[in-house]
Amino acid sequence: MKSLIEDLHKNNSKVNLEKIHNDVVNNNKLYNSFVTIIDDYKLNDKDNILNNICYAMKDNISTKGILTTASSNTLKDYIPPYNATVYQKLLNSGAIMVGKTSMDEFGMGGKGITAHTGIVKNPFDTTRSPGGSSAGSAVAVASNLVPFAIGSDTGDSVRKPAAYCGIVGYKPTYGMISRYGLLPFASSLDHIGVLTKYVKDAAIVVDEIKGRDIHDMTSIDSSSINLVKNLDMMKGKKTKLFYIKEIVDPSISDDKEYQEMLKSFNKSIECAKNLGMEVYEESISKDLLSLLSVSYTCISASEATSNMSNLTGIIFGPRGEGNDVNEMMIDYRTKGFSPLIKRRFVIGSYVLQKENQEKYLNNAKRIRAKIVGILRELFKKYDALILPASKGIAPKITEVSDSFTNSVFDIIENHMVMGNFGGMPSITIPSDYIDNMPIGINLTSDIYQDEKLLSIAGLLEDEIKFDEKRDINGI
Repeated sequence: MKSLIEDLHKNNSKVNLEKIHNDVVNNNKLYNSFVTIIDDYKLNDKDNILNNICYAMKDNISTKGILTTASSNTLKDYIPPYNATVYQKLLNSGAIMVGKTSMDEFGMGGKGITAHTGIVKNPFDTTRSPGGSSAGSAVAVASNLVPFAIGSDTGDSVRKPAAYCGIVGYKPTYGMISRYGLLPFASSLDHIGVLTKYVKDAAIVVDEIKGRDIHDMTSIDSSSINLVKNLDMMKGKKTKLFYIKEIVDPSISDDKEYQEMLKSFNKSIECAKNLGMEVYEESISKDLLSLLSVSYTCISASEATSNMSNLTGIIFGPRGEGNDVNEMMIDYRTKGFSPLIKRRFVIGSYVLQKENQEKYLNNAKRIRAKIVGILRELFKKYDALILPASKGIAPKITEVSDSFTNSVFDIIENHMVMGNFGGMPSITIPSDYIDNMPIGINLTSDIYQDEKLLSIAGLLEDEIKFDEKRDINGI
């Protein structure tokens, strides 16, 4: 399996920090990929594979003494007094952070269009979205600026931009990477993840940053999980995959791009079969799947409303104007939040009202539990779920909005949230091009089966040979 990190590690002494800094500045001019660019980093001398490997960090992860805005005007001047665990572990490894990346405000959005510093652009076509919310992190990797970037994933915010940008996006089992220092969106769904060019690089990075953390009570002891060491564990072994027929139903739409995506997905299935993997079709009620998006909205919006109640402009952030504390808070939140964030807070507040909790929040939780239960039963029979990561290529920036939609493609565009519902490991790998734009496939396994998942993904990566397609299509 290929690894950019291993290649760079062999040439550690040749790192040119001045060139890297200039490249970051130019990258930002082209794609608006960064909120903050670091200009005072230096070489390290650590006995670690990540020593002097440059990377980018999503701007919702706390970095002591370094601006951390979550791409929101409400935190445009916020400098944390402490380090997130994931950042501290990377500091200890000797890795060099080149900057904090642009994102959809507070991680609420999947288009890369609501950052307070402006719209993030796809490096394959700057008229198109890179996806979100980990937009800048995906762009930094896809444009060959850094071999890896850290992101966060609450619904598909690492895996969807990975698909749109032709790279790997991996969200480990919930709790494998500490969330201490991650500015929370929806705590029961939030995962820290990694974006890379290759599966092996994702394994290398997560092996370094995972682990139990006394600062995060939801973190788990993953010392027995060794991703790099076990990348070949499924080689030559009987492997059973399944897909959900309601999500890849050709009759959903005659849209040309969607039909091309299905043809490409079938080619990926053939690659799996060429490796000796067995692939089966399973069914989940379309009525149940159609509730994925609305259930996610109810749960995530209610948790966000609670988590962000401290954003008042009194404790931190730019002070609002007014004659008393209430007026100041209202002014701060009215002027500071984008329309999308305000809508999420209105929904969250409504769902959390006592008279509405049973009808909306509790029912959303029941739907979540039912879907997770079905998947857990299926994972007793199969090693992984395989599905397209999206209905097609990255959309045009002019064709996306931060509003909620009601589309025939809602199920296929939102199915990756199932991995967040169950805290399951999930990875997107690049698979093909449509009209010179990349698309990807997504693999999900049962909780704690990260080694198996990455091994399957690595085998498929080798068989799909996306690098050969990169040579033809550019980046």
